[in-house]
Amino acid sequence: MKVVVLDTGCANLLSVKWAVKRLGYSLEVSNDPNVVLHSHKLVVPGVGTAQTAMNQLKQYHLIDVIKTCTQPVLGICLGMQLLGSSSDENNGVLTLGIIETACTLMDTKGLPLPHMGWNQIIEQVGNHRLLRGLDKKSYFYFVHSYAMPVNSSTIATCEYGQSFTAVLQKDNFFGVQFHPERSGKAGALLLKNFLEM
Repeated sequence: MKVVVLDTGCANLLSVKWAVKRLGYSLEVSNDPNVVLHSHKLVVPGVGTAQTAMNQLKQYHLIDVIKTCTQPVLGICLGMQLLGSSSDENNGVLTLGIIETACTLMDTKGLPLPHMGWNQIIEQVGNHRLLRGLDKKSYFYFVHSYAMPVNSSTIATCEYGQSFTAVLQKDNFFGVQFHPERSGKAGALLLKNFLEM
């Protein structure tokens, strides 16, 4: 099986790479459209700004390639936000538009921003295959200031001043706002569930 981690030029690829390798999978880090298109699983990590990431995707001619992927695709943190229609970051950035929901600056009701640290998720769809086997009280590691509102693709939420999408799925596209590669056993199980799809 060919697992590809997309090199967006603004992600911590090493931690994702090691998390996948620890599960016994080999992978390739690439921004080559042909490699991405012919992968069996695609992971889109992201740390940084939506504008920088979209500029990189445009530079490497990956925007349409990602949209046409039929294999399972997992967006992590900013990678999940890029699946939306836009981000309010940098005065507004158009993103991939796979999910017709914009990412907005979080209204934390006075809690510190960014939302950084361990938090729990609340399943909205029972027994979802991405969350299979996870303890309902599992904690995941978050670092973000922007979030996707709850929408029809949401399969789990998180609370931090407001309720926001923590896990989503639309067709073959999956997303997690947290960092599974930094979330211990729970994160490893979620990655394993994705890789076994």
